[in-house]
Parts: sequence; structure tokens; C-alpha cells
Amino acid sequence: MVGGGPAGLVAAEVLARAGVAVTVYDRMPSVARKLMLAGHGGLNITHSEDLPRLLARYGAAAGRLAPAIEAFTPADLRAWCAGLGEETFVGSSGRVFPQSFRATPLVRAWLARLADLGVTLEKRQRWTGWTPDGRGLRFEGVGAAAAGTRREVAYDAVLFALGGASWPRLGSDGGWVEAFAARGVASAPLRAANVGVRVGWSPVFADRFEGVPLKSVALAVRGHDGPPVRGDAMVTRTGIEGGPVYASGAAIRAALDAGSCTLEVDLRPDLTVARLAERLARRRPKDSRSRWLQRSTGLDPVAVALLREATGTAVPDDPAAVAALLKAVPVPVTGTMPIEKAISSAGGIRWSEVDDRLMLRALPGTFVAGEMLDWEAPTGGYLLQASFSTGVVAAQGVLAWLAESPERMTGIEPA
Repeated sequence: MVGGGPAGLVAAEVLARAGVAVTVYDRMPSVARKLMLAGHGGLNITHSEDLPRLLARYGAAAGRLAPAIEAFTPADLRAWCAGLGEETFVGSSGRVFPQSFRATPLVRAWLARLADLGVTLEKRQRWTGWTPDGRGLRFEGVGAAAAGTRREVAYDAVLFALGGASWPRLGSDGGWVEAFAARGVASAPLRAANVGVRVGWSPVFADRFEGVPLKSVALAVRGHDGPPVRGDAMVTRTGIEGGPVYASGAAIRAALDAGSCTLEVDLRPDLTVARLAERLARRRPKDSRSRWLQRSTGLDPVAVALLREATGTAVPDDPAAVAALLKAVPVPVTGTMPIEKAISSAGGIRWSEVDDRLMLRALPGTFVAGEMLDWEAPTGGYLLQASFSTGVVAAQGVLAWLAESPERMTGIEPA
């Protein structure tokens, strides 16, 4: 096993329960570091949506991920948490959290379970590729104590769960892509997902509204057929971020690739254009433009300022024109923030490279799971759910592979 994140560790658990001798190699000083980071603000482990709605969150990869998520569902993940002493609850948004709300108790109990199952954790070990004959793995020690040490490890089957390329300081840096390409395994480029976008705000707007949320808005990408995404978006000094932006990530990247991207911000998604125009038509003679907008539509100062930003401070006086603008304030996007600042990454090993067991067609006996595969999802528990699910399915694939031929069974401990 190479990679000690959720996908790799749950795969190790499945294999160890089946009697397989498992060693997990990870280059960091401790495992599950990204999971621990995710739990700092409350560990959102999965989502309570029904399966059809949940699967739709995975966009183009939904069809390929469906068998894995159906094999290890959100209910299964919640039961797994409970088995570790961490009952879960559903928040008001439908997101699922452990009762402790933190990752630390869950991870501590999980590592104890893995130790009881005989799983060996080899930390500070950087995977550097395969041996020349392709039958073993090469590792190099990292850190003061292990620097310069090298080892070669033979295997009966190997499962890689090295993550994507977000949060490289936690271990996922995408460095595996070149090594897999050299073995004939194709990957879609790793790109930033669940990340803020760049907008060329005026200095006045950025100075005043950096860190201020645009509350209860709906975002759409101009030219994209998908429905608007509702939620709160946060103004940053260099752009905008938050749930609706993250959920629109694939459409934003597609528009940027095509040449330009404009976000359309609906500042009052619960009101129609006609209803807004009716309210705006009641302007009092002495109202300033800002007062008129705030009184008529309930806009807060940041929303009014966004209107000014979009029109060069020349907000129209005609109620119908303002109403139409309120429903689709244009915000030109110049790019995404770098992948190092992303919550997750898109891209990875193409689905055509793996079979239904998540085994690489070009490298029999080699399996992949988690964010190494070409999928993405918004925040809300969907990322962890798919990571766990693909880890379980890849481990089941390893078991099937080992069972197919007796000569591959050297990793199975006697009953």
C-alpha cells in the first residue's frame, strides 16, 4: 500500500481483515494528515442526500464512481464511524459530522484498530518508482533520521492512494504522474478544484469588502447549461471563493479553457425580475441610489458595491434594467487560484486505464484509489465519501486478484 490517506488506510483495513499482510508506506511523519486538517473546522465525513442526488455531485465521473459508492455508501461510512466509537449526526445542511465534530478521536481509534489488525505503517518513506524489472517498488527515506536510506520492496499486489496535487505540504503533490506515465498509464492533467477564482476588483472595492460575504446568492457560469448554485460566497482581495464557487469549478475551468469566463451573480435568487422591478419602481424622490437599492430590494452594502463594480459605478435608473442586472451581475473571472491553495484537485488517472476493480490495465496487480483517479466533487462530504468508497472497492479488487492464482497468495497470512 502506498499512501496513508483515507483511501489507502481504509483499503489496508479491508485487506487486513481478510488476512492479508499489509504494509502502508507514506512519505510524511504521520498518516491521515489531510483528514486531520479537514477536521479542524469540523470533520464533514459524508452527506445525507439520497444516492441519486449524491451521485450527481460527481459530474462527469458519476457513472464510474457509482458502483464504488453503491458498494460502500454514506450509510456504510456512518456505520464504520460508529464502529470506531464515533457516532455521527446530520447537520442542518445535510452534511454528516462525527459527534465529537473533530477528526482526532476518529483517527486515533482508527490507527489503534489498524495496529490490532497487524497493519504496518512505514512513515517517512517516499515512493520513487518501480525496480528495473517492474516487480518491486523503490522507496527513499525522508527526514533527518531516514534521509539517504533506500529500499526495494517486492509485492504480490500493490494499491496506490497518493492523492491529487492539492495541499502538497501534507503529502499530495502529484509527483506520481510522471512515473505512471513512464509505465504507459495516462492521466488527465491535475488542476485546482474547490478553489477560489481571480477577479480584477478595483482597489476601492477590494480594500473595503475583502473578507465580506455575499450572502444567499446564486452563481451561474455564463454559457454553462447547469443550474445556478446557491449559497454564500466570500469576497477576497484578489477574487471570490466559497461553496457556490467551488461547486461551479468544472464549468469555470471549461469557460476559461474556451477563452473567457464570466460569473453571473444573482443577488436575490428568491425574487423574479418582475417582482424586483415592481419594488424598484417605488423609488422615493429623495432617495440616493444606494438608499433606493437597499430599501427596495434589501441589498446589503457589499451587494450594492458589487453592482457598482459591474457597471463602473453607473448603476442604471430604470427599474427593469436594474432588476435584470440584480439577477445576473457579471463578474469576469481571470483565472483560478493555484492548485497549492485548492481544497482538492481535478484530473488524475483516466478511467479508461482501470477496470471495474480499479486495477490498471497496463499493470496487472496494481490498483489505484482516491484522488489519484480522474474525478472531482464539491465540498460537503462528497470528497471523503468517494475516497473511502474507491479505497474499499480497490481493496476488494486486490483480494479478487490474489485469489485468482495460488502463486499470488504469499501475502495471505494463514488462518
